[in-house]
Amino acid sequence: MNGNSLQYPAAAITILLVEDNPGDVRLTQEALKDGKLAVNLRVVQNGVEAMAFLRREGEYADVPRPDLIFLDLNLPKKDGREVLAEIKSNDGLKNIPVVVLTSSEADTDIAKCYNLHANCYITKPVDMEQFATVVQTVENFWFTIVKLPEEE
Repeated sequence: MNGNSLQYPAAAITILLVEDNPGDVRLTQEALKDGKLAVNLRVVQNGVEAMAFLRREGEYADVPRPDLIFLDLNLPKKDGREVLAEIKSNDGLKNIPVVVLTSSEADTDIAKCYNLHANCYITKPVDMEQFATVVQTVENFWFTIVKLPEEE
């Protein structure tokens, strides 16, 4: 699923989903498709691909800068905590909102992610309908309520 996307007009917002579970990728795609906003969803399956995407390296040289990142924590090659730390320590990337969307309910994970400057931490609901509601609510919040800085 490297670089897969739901295609919308150029005015669409770009969301990078960093997720290795194909079921969760499909649920997120469906939830965003049913949302009110036009979304260009880009998907990478591990932390190494996520950083290559964000740095626009290799096959990702021409990708758009994401407006929002949905980040799972338990990823192959480089886990989400490492990705979050790299994003938030990079002057060119740190202003991109990162929503940790994970199955972990561990207090240590929650604390660590906020210490690494995650913008939001959400535990994935198991129910499909609740999952869709969460994704649509996050999308609506970040793109209709919150004022985000322009790309630097």
